[in-house]
This record gives sequence, structure tokens and C-alpha cells, in this order.
Amino acid sequence: MNTATEKVPFGQKVAFGVGMLANQMFPAVLGIFMVVLVQDLGFPGWMWGVIYFFPRIFDSITDPIMGFISDNTKSRWGRRRQYVMLGAIIMGISFVVMWQLYRVNGVDYNFMYFILWSFVFYLGLTIFSVPYVAMGYEMSNDFHERTNIMAVAQWIGQWAWVIAPWFWVIMYDQEMFESAEVATRSLALWVGVICMIFAMIPGIFIKSKSTLNEDYSPLSLKTIGGSLKEILYGFKEAFALKAFRKLCIATFLVFNAFNTIAAFSFFIIVYHLFSGDAGAAGVWPTLFGSLGALSTTFMVIPIVTRMSKKLGKKRAFIYSQGISVIGYLMLWFLFIPGKPYMYIFALPFFSFGIGSLFVLMMSMTADVIDLDELNTGKRREGTFGAIYWWMVKFGFAIAGGLSGVIMSSVGFDSGAEVQPEGAVTGLRLFFSGVPILGTLIAMWVMRNYDVTEEKANEIRAVLDKRKNDAISNSPYPTDKLISLIDVNLSDDSEQEIDLNMNTEDEIKKLFHKTLKKGLHGLCFSPYLENQNIGDQLSEEQIRRRIDIIAPYTEWIRSFSCTDGNEQTPKIAKEKGLKTMVGAWIGKDKNQNLKEIKALIDLAKKGYVDVAVVGNEVLMRNDLSEQELLGYIRKVKKSIPNIDVAYVDAYYQFSSYPDLVDICDVILVNCYPFWEGCNITQSQLYLKQMHTLVNEVAKGKPVIISETGWPNKGRKIKGAEPSQNNAMKYFIESINWAKKENVKMFYFSSFDESWKVHHEGDVGERWGIWDKNEKFKY
Repeated sequence: MNTATEKVPFGQKVAFGVGMLANQMFPAVLGIFMVVLVQDLGFPGWMWGVIYFFPRIFDSITDPIMGFISDNTKSRWGRRRQYVMLGAIIMGISFVVMWQLYRVNGVDYNFMYFILWSFVFYLGLTIFSVPYVAMGYEMSNDFHERTNIMAVAQWIGQWAWVIAPWFWVIMYDQEMFESAEVATRSLALWVGVICMIFAMIPGIFIKSKSTLNEDYSPLSLKTIGGSLKEILYGFKEAFALKAFRKLCIATFLVFNAFNTIAAFSFFIIVYHLFSGDAGAAGVWPTLFGSLGALSTTFMVIPIVTRMSKKLGKKRAFIYSQGISVIGYLMLWFLFIPGKPYMYIFALPFFSFGIGSLFVLMMSMTADVIDLDELNTGKRREGTFGAIYWWMVKFGFAIAGGLSGVIMSSVGFDSGAEVQPEGAVTGLRLFFSGVPILGTLIAMWVMRNYDVTEEKANEIRAVLDKRKNDAISNSPYPTDKLISLIDVNLSDDSEQEIDLNMNTEDEIKKLFHKTLKKGLHGLCFSPYLENQNIGDQLSEEQIRRRIDIIAPYTEWIRSFSCTDGNEQTPKIAKEKGLKTMVGAWIGKDKNQNLKEIKALIDLAKKGYVDVAVVGNEVLMRNDLSEQELLGYIRKVKKSIPNIDVAYVDAYYQFSSYPDLVDICDVILVNCYPFWEGCNITQSQLYLKQMHTLVNEVAKGKPVIISETGWPNKGRKIKGAEPSQNNAMKYFIESINWAKKENVKMFYFSSFDESWKVHHEGDVGERWGIWDKNEKFKY
């Protein structure tokens, strides 16, 4: 199934790419300047490792927090742009200050000064890069257009690696600067200011929509601090996606194996090819990085982009990495003393590793974000971007630490003109061996990555359908009540409380007060995150959830009697609750018989106060009326002293009078929300639904078996999910039911993510408690 191609204007791609130039120039220049710490300022290997490791660990910790903040920001500028601007300023200023190092201050002082300013710089990098990367994921829904966006961005960004190595030439040109130490202080000013401006470009020119009206998690120091659990859960949830986990692991292996040995090229060229004479080495260390980046810019990125479209992203990744392995092997043989030009022949092959990595991986991450939305109903570019780059940066920190360990282990002495025997050979072994090993493992990890173009387009089609026609995922028809009776929706009706006059805090207080007074009944939601219909439920999870809701309700309604659901009425009875116990009836006749048998057994043991045979079976067209009546008769015959009933949408009972005759009580689901009713008219709507059923109930008791309002998701015509609307509906409907002595079960106790597959993003947001059993209001 194909979705319509969503083309992004070229100017927008370029604006994103200019941000990538800044995003890559800072670390590229940082890597060049870092050589000065060892070569000119006398930092020992362990200081090199510490400077690489701890600031990057700090960076990796702040990334997920920034992802949460960015994903939940409400502003007229959207979720990302303001952070991109702020992060750019912090990065630029701190980079300049960080490199104001003077040899006369001593190694210890310079070490402490540098590492402290490194923390500030990496904080700015986090504030910039996490929302910046999320911007890229949001730019298109199209499978190949995403690769095009990332290809343009990486093409522009690669110029950082073309330009940065020439700083080695400039830094050690004594006609320009008296020393590399002086050079870094001066060059840092130019790099910091220019890259700061480049980093601002996406924030200025990439379009975004206002999020002022979005129902995101509130942001404050208190809520952000309290959200750490949610952030960690989001990390776990995202990393549980097998496809995303593969992307992270493969990137970790390729990128950080490369970064472990990246700085060694300078030392290998100087000490192996030129016997330790940095002056004689001239521009050859620079050419290694610069020509490699040019190969990436003009050859690798165009070829990989084309490979991706022809072969698919996974095969393009595996082939590209295989080519890079050949390049690393060639470098072992082509680093020839006296013939430095020979290594140039290996660079095009070598460049396929890193050159293809982020073009493909960032595009594939955007595909996986769609898969996550399909599974959870949430759009979390910031969270996924933060987690992906957390893996990169955490590995980068490890790589920096390993660089120092390797240099020490092979006996490399940065201050010696002649290296100990075997030291340079050791560096060369690690230079080729570590990336080859990491790349081969990454290729093995990605061998069965399964988010193909076909699958990605199918996912996109489902998501588009949810967004464009949310009601199509629900069997409830809009405006059904209006088609049945003449409802004057301009009539506000009488309300005990005018909730439109209350502030949000006052509404919350009323909500708490209403809940504490107690409900007649609650619909029980037993399924935990990553569980689905048919999964075996544990007694522990059901007991824990019933413990939470027991103080607030007299009755509990369950929907099934198998797969662990049979524990619900037993535990509820232990808590002194009354039970409305449902047998789930559908198209599977064998499963229906199991459900019926289990319901009868529970009733005979005294765990059932009202037995329910089926829920919305006729509305789903799972069975005929006669088949359903047969199941109900079987249960009534087996438990003659217990009320037996069937649940369906309120309007079904007007069409099936035989159902009214056979049921001891009439159980109806009433959802003004699903019919597209505005919150201001919802109570009149609910009353009319109840009235309509009473007129056909033949004097039998009418119980509202389900009603509720979601707090998040897509709106249905005039019905808008929001925190305030959910609280308003709860307060008004519960107060009305108590005033009119209407027995009502509120839907539902807990949010359940599995419902997103059936009702779209709104389906999982009906609970009074969230999916983690935390009170929502």
C-alpha cells in the first residue's frame, strides 16, 4: 500500500542541512583541537580519556531529558525552534571560552578549566541537537523523501570533515601562529561564532506549527523532575522495539569503533610514514581527513542514496559497511613509509562506513518512529532522537576513554620524538582491527532488520487513516442519537455546577471531591503496557489494580472470564465489591464456549452479582441475534438465581426487542464523545440516550454499563479530548447519575495501550489512572 509522496521544498532541506554543518563542525574541530592538548599542552593519556569520557556521559544523560522537554513544549513557535536557537548560543559562546588555554597555567589548571567548560558546551549541544534532530524526523512522512532529507543534510554536514582537517595545517604553520596553542585560542573564536550562526538557521527558517492547544504533559521544574520515571520508561519502551534496538546497536558499533581510532591517523602518518617528523608530514594528516570527507560528499552519499532507493535501506547499509571493511584492510597495507600518497587509494572505500551511516540510520529511525506511533499512539521524535543520539554519545564517551587506554597499552608516548618499539604498530593494528570488528558485528545485527519500504508504507497508511478519519476506527456512528430522536442541542439543560465558570484548579478539586464520594461502578482495565487481548494476566497485577480502585467504587465490571481475567471477580469479592462479570463473546465459537463455562463456574461459586453475556457483539456483527440469544439462554438456565444480561450501544435495544425480553436488566453503553458531541452539550446527550433506552426497556432496570471521556487524542467532530473536558464530563455525569438515581459504570479505571489498534490514539486515554497506574488528574 502506497501513501502519497510528501515532497519537502529544497530550501527547507538546505536549512536543515546548514544546521547539520554546525552539528558536525563542532565535534570535527573539537577532534582536531584535541590533538593540541596532548601534543602541545602536555596532557597525559589518562587526561585525554577523562576529557573524552565524562562530559560526553553528561551529554548522554541530559539528552533523554531534553527529548521529553522538547516533545511536550507548548508554544506558538512549536516544540523545537526556540531550543535550537538557545542551544546554538550556548554552544558558540562556550566553545570559544573552552579553548582559551595557556601553557603557562600548567597542566592541572588547564585540565580543570577545560573539563568544566566542556560540561557547559555539551549542555548547549544537547539543548540544540535533540530538538534539531527531531525537526528532521518531522519534516516528511514519505519513506524515500526521508532519505533525501538526510542525504542533503549529510552532504552539507560532510563539509565540516572536509574543512576541519585543514586546521592542522593552519595550527602548525608558524608563519600564521607562533604555536598551536595560540592558534586554537584564535581559531576557536571564528569557529564558535560562525557555527553558532549556522546552528540558528533551522530555528529561523524551518516551518513549525503552534502547539499552544496541544494536550502535552505540563512542563515545570517540578514536573520535569517528576518525569524522570516517565523518561526512563520511555527509554525502555522505545528500546523494546526490536527494529529501533538494532539501529542503535549497529550505530554504536560502527560509529564508536571508528571514533575509538579516529585520532590515531594523525599519529600513524607522523610517526609511521614520516618517522615522527610533524613538519615533514606537512599536509598529509590533513589530506587523510579532508579527502575522505570529499569522497563521502561527492561519491558515498549520492551512491548510498541511490542504493537505498534501488535495494532498500537495510541492504544499502550492509553493502556500504562491507565496502568500508575493504577500505580498512587496504589501509593496513597502504600506509607505506615514504609513499604517503598510497593511502589515498583506500579512502573512497574507507569512507563508505561513516559516510553512509547517518544518511541511512536517521532515515530508518524516522520509519521506526512511525512504528512506535502505530503501537502506542504517541508521536515521540524528541524521545527517539534523544535515545538514538544517547547511544551515539555514550559510545563516543567510551571511544574517547578507549583511545587513551589503547595509547597507554601500546606504550605510545605523545612527548617522544621516537616512539617505543611496537607502539606505532600497535596503533596500526587497532586502527584497522577495531573498526573491522565493530562493522562486521553491526552487519550481523542488521541482517534481519524488517522495516522494509512496503511495511513502512503500510504503517504510514494506517497512521494517516487514524489521523484523517479517527472515527473510522470505532464502530460507534456519529450523530446516531440525532438521527433517532429530535434533540435540541441548543438547550443547555439545568446543571448543578457551571463548569465553564471554573478555573482548571477548581475543576481538579471538584473532580477529586466527586471521586472521593464514590462511584456506583468502574469498568476494570487489567492489561499492562505491552500486553494485549489473549495474553495471560497475573493474579498479582489484577490484585494491585483492584487495590488502587477499591476505595472509590461499589461495583467493578470485568469483560472476560479467561486468560487470568477470572481472577478479577474473586479478588473484587475479597475487597467487598459487587461484581458485574462479562463473558467475552465473538466469532470464535470454541472460545465463546470457554468463556460461557468460566462465567457459569464463577457464578456458581458466588463471585458474580450480574452475569453479562457479550459486549457489543451485534454492533461488531460478530454473531447473529439468534446465536447471541442462544448463549444467553444457556447461561440463564445454568444460573437461574442471578441476573443475566447483554451489553450493547444504547440504540441497539430499540432494534432488538427480543434482547430486552430475555435480559433481566438492560445494560447500555452511552458515549456522547463517539457521536461527536461537544462537551458543553454532552450531559443533555447522555440523558437523552438514557431516556431513549428507558422507553423500550419494558419497565426493566436500565444501567449505563459504560460512559466516559478521553483526555488525549484526535477529536471527533465537536468532541474534543482534553484534560479539562475529561474532568468536566466525569463530574457532570457522576453528579447527574446520583441525583437521578441512575446506576452507572464509568469507563474506565486505567489507560490501556492495546486499544490504540482499535480506536486510534484516543483509544488508550479513557482511564482515571494512566497505564502506569498513576492518578492522571
